[in-house]
Amino acid sequence: RAWWATALLIIPTAGLLIRTFVIMHDCSHGSFLPWQRANDVIGFITGVLTFTPFSQWRREHAIHHASSGDLDRRGVGDVTTLTVAEYQALSRMERFKYRLYRHPFVLFGIGPLHMMILQRFRLPGLTSGAQQQWNIWLTNVALVGLAATFGMTFGWKAVLLLYVPSYYLAAAGGIWLFYVQHNFEHGYWVRKDEWDATRAAIAGSSYFDLPRLLHWFTGNIGYHHIHHLASRIPNYRLREAFESSPLLQLSPRLTLWSS
Repeated sequence: RAWWATALLIIPTAGLLIRTFVIMHDCSHGSFLPWQRANDVIGFITGVLTFTPFSQWRREHAIHHASSGDLDRRGVGDVTTLTVAEYQALSRMERFKYRLYRHPFVLFGIGPLHMMILQRFRLPGLTSGAQQQWNIWLTNVALVGLAATFGMTFGWKAVLLLYVPSYYLAAAGGIWLFYVQHNFEHGYWVRKDEWDATRAAIAGSSYFDLPRLLHWFTGNIGYHHIHHLASRIPNYRLREAFESSPLLQLSPRLTLWSS
């Protein structure tokens, strides 16, 4: 009944939702467990808990890994990024729209609505096949069932005052993590004929040097350069990989303050 107790619970719950999302993320790479079927099942369940259609997200994320840092293959599973020359060639209105899109209020304030609402619907196209369409609707059905179960068990007030704000905060935190891991000074951006997967991983993904507790809540996703270099390493082995090689400690480093 104490509103302040509920407010305090929102923060750790959001952290656990971020960790849940990273588990889904590992399942999409087939790295969380050695068995693909188990990864698929856990990926679907954790996807429902984080409002994410697992199969659809896995497909878009695979494209992101295959094209990160490639100026000729932007636009799928990433934050829209223009070169200076491309920005200068835009009209005044287009520049305004680009700056508005990348404004913190839009990215972190409105961005979570994309994950909550727009992921419920996806038209067939480049990243959506029949399997992905079925997965989206199956996820929606599971979400309705999950919401009904929570509502009848704990009350709709608890769902609205705890789970929804926690998810919104977690989604904003997830967008922030993804943004700073690929948008930083002197990042790696080249045209397709010059693109190199190894250089894109090491120079185009940051090492986000977080406190140990935040590394736990974020599933070690701060070791993002290692993840892009070898996506089959599960999140619980990334720190070990980082400490095993001095070369892996040379990637662009960000701290909470610098990010």
